[in-house]
Amino acid sequence: MTSSTAKPLPFFVITGQSGAGKGTLIERLLARFPQLELAVSATTRVRRPGEIDGVHYYFITDEAFDRRLAEGDFLEHHAFPWGQRSGTLLSEIDRISERGKICVLELETEGALNVAERVPGAVTIFITAPIEELKRRLVERATESSGEIGERLRVAHEQLDVAERFDHVVENDDLEHAMSKLSALVRQIAVPAATMPER
Repeated sequence: MTSSTAKPLPFFVITGQSGAGKGTLIERLLARFPQLELAVSATTRVRRPGEIDGVHYYFITDEAFDRRLAEGDFLEHHAFPWGQRSGTLLSEIDRISERGKICVLELETEGALNVAERVPGAVTIFITAPIEELKRRLVERATESSGEIGERLRVAHEQLDVAERFDHVVENDDLEHAMSKLSALVRQIAVPAATMPER
């Protein structure tokens, strides 16, 4: 990543259980704090209807993923049990930093822990929700097969076991309450409110 003698900007790494609502919380956070910018991940999965390359993800082939991994282009990467892979490109982190924005990463748990080790000062946040609520949300969004849902719930149990390794844990049993806690963390850690307007 780009080196600088100036004090580095904060670096938020947000993870959590599948179905815990981290995507919804991050979307609201970005709308509320315009100085934050979400890093776009690269993925090998098939593009879903309505998704735009370079906006929702960088959609790349398995071959391209292998090549860029061998060339050291990834800050982190993750292989899912159901076959697809995703990762954060170092070039994406540089792009956000050069724009003077505060980077937000939405990662799988393993990737979040790896980034915390590689990036000094990274602020890690774990989003959780009750297991029954996770199951309901996964079924309602209907983007995974029943086998994938079962696998995600199994992984969710494992992820909860490492939640204490993160700087902050936010329970999303109520969206507004979780959003309030997450916003307070950003205001406290990032930039003074005078220089970080909240919408």
